[in-house]
Amino acid sequence: MKYSELVELYGQLDSTTKRLEKTYYLSEFLKKTAADDIEPVILLVQGRVFPSYDERELGVANQLVVKAINVASGIASAAIEKEWAKTGDLGNVAEQLIKGKRQATLAAAELTVKKVFDNLRKLTELTGQGSVDRKLQLIAELLSSAKGAEARYITRTILGQLRVGTGAGILRDAIAWAYFPKAVEKVFVKCGSCHSTVPQADNCVECGKELSKEAKAAAAETEAAREEYNQILDKIQQAYDLTNDFGVVARKAKTEGAAGLEKVEIRIGTPIKVMLALKAETVEEALETVGRPAQCEYKYDGFRLECHRSKDKVWLYTRRLENVTHQFPDVVEYLRKYVKGDNYILDSEAVGYDPKTQKYVPFQNISQRIKRKYDIGKTARELPVEVNVFDILSYEGKNLTGEPFRKRRELIEKLVKDTERKIVVSKAIVTGSEAEIERFFKKAKADGTEGLMLKKLDAPYQPGARVGYMLKFKKVMENLDLAIVAAEWGEGKRAKWLSSYYLACRDHGHDKLLEIGKVSTGLKEKREEGLSFDEVTELLKPLVVEETGRLVKVKPKIVIEVAYEEIQKSPTYESGYALRFPRVIRNRTDEKGIGDINTIKDVERLYRQQKKMKA
Repeated sequence: MKYSELVELYGQLDSTTKRLEKTYYLSEFLKKTAADDIEPVILLVQGRVFPSYDERELGVANQLVVKAINVASGIASAAIEKEWAKTGDLGNVAEQLIKGKRQATLAAAELTVKKVFDNLRKLTELTGQGSVDRKLQLIAELLSSAKGAEARYITRTILGQLRVGTGAGILRDAIAWAYFPKAVEKVFVKCGSCHSTVPQADNCVECGKELSKEAKAAAAETEAAREEYNQILDKIQQAYDLTNDFGVVARKAKTEGAAGLEKVEIRIGTPIKVMLALKAETVEEALETVGRPAQCEYKYDGFRLECHRSKDKVWLYTRRLENVTHQFPDVVEYLRKYVKGDNYILDSEAVGYDPKTQKYVPFQNISQRIKRKYDIGKTARELPVEVNVFDILSYEGKNLTGEPFRKRRELIEKLVKDTERKIVVSKAIVTGSEAEIERFFKKAKADGTEGLMLKKLDAPYQPGARVGYMLKFKKVMENLDLAIVAAEWGEGKRAKWLSSYYLACRDHGHDKLLEIGKVSTGLKEKREEGLSFDEVTELLKPLVVEETGRLVKVKPKIVIEVAYEEIQKSPTYESGYALRFPRVIRNRTDEKGIGDINTIKDVERLYRQQKKMKA
């Protein structure tokens, strides 16, 4: 496939903010994409060359790209930097300068998707002496052959700045539209006025105008068709949750259809999206959801750790699918020494404890271990963790996600040799008594945990989903995990820091972020005292996409936990809500991505909950 065809798709995706239009453009493109090109295409439209769980990065600095543009265009680096300062977009600079380059390159080979993809992947393989020059050659080779907008998108991909708006929801839906058209055509129609592909209804959701009589007539059959369509979406989502790679899923859908999606299996060494919990306000509500009796477990204040083992090889992944095997050699040792079996995947929570008092400590006390690259052994001794195993997904080649939870729990208890402050099976009881659960809750709090998890005994394990199979019970107004989408430079002694942060929650079921207020309290002025303004400023600076006076807009990547006194209705922010007296509790970026932050539905639920508490 020619790279120019993919660039045309980029232009279409860039031309609209409408989710359905983006889905349509991408699905039409996938229909004509050959099976061998599907995986590279799916990664490239996300601005990636590796799946999200793969820790390899291109790691190319702006200055190296400036040099590559210099080599490809013949324009002096100083002139390139001057243009870059004017526009703020090195991709646009590359396009304009290479388009008008002095030396003709009519003989240059036409770029293909495979060539671009292969060159970019090679960038990660180059290390040691001379690697910078070889990286320069690989980039310059692509830019020299690039025509028109090709240079813009190659540059943006290399720098991680593609931003064409293809989130997980759009990718999933586009795969359905491309490869299951019969299920889709019963649910969506073409608007005669704005030509958008829209759900069947009386009026177009895009332009508001009345749809045709044919569309309305078809709408009568929508309910059954919608069920069929949703089943397809569920199959795609389930396959993705097991692989975390839409490229693999799209290829399966194209070549094997729905049957192929159902055959997608767990692969040890490839992280799986963990099952997530809903929240319960009362024990009674929790039991109504999960049934009686239920298993009640300690809810630990640690971080999720998905443990994979295949004979001597061990992989450890966080909830965000980050590979942290290197940072936790102690956990690798515990798995090899205290867990029976050569091939398995365990779900667990790693909890920090004080080596002197042996008591559990809050997550923020050990969070630095996740990013630690050096002095690993020393850090493990100073900030030890206990692994609390609470589920098993695969054992000796058998996928256990479809087995009832009680069976999975029984297997864990046989496999894990409880070794306090190293690796243990999570503390739990099975009961249907609210009074017994309340007593167990008090014990859990006294032991330094956050509360309880209540689990449905006959439930399967559903990767990546928040389902009613397990619930969190804390008994307090919970904090919110929100994304920083903008910030303001401080004044006075804080003038050197970004010290006020605009926060956003996620629009439920969509990739859109909705502002819900700003926060400037809870941070420290010195790093040794806790999360500091200086530290957050360092995190935000590389993410700045626009600056106007003191206000900067940033690429949403940093996730912080925020406490507040109250949630109020507010016309000021797009969410329709504002946080009263918010304060920053901790940085959760190592644990959670943008897809994990609280949604507007969470905010609405908490708003209703606080009204009940006041009544």
